[in-house]
Amino acid sequence: MSDTIFVPDFAPSPIPVRDLLPWAIFGAVLLLAIYFVGAEEGATALIPGMYVHEFVHDGRHLIGFPCH
Repeated sequence: MSDTIFVPDFAPSPIPVRDLLPWAIFGAVLLLAIYFVGAEEGATALIPGMYVHEFVHDGRHLIGFPCH
């Protein structure tokens, strides 16, 4: 048996915020879009009325969310 221990000779550098910001914005927009297409109806509605539902109606069916 060997008593050799692997010790990396470099430390990972932190990722700058300016490199993470576009991905964070993309993730937030994606989650918001999924919410509006999938759940903006009924008890979870943030916007009253059926305006959002009618706007994203075909998109719901396209990605498999039931709505009626």
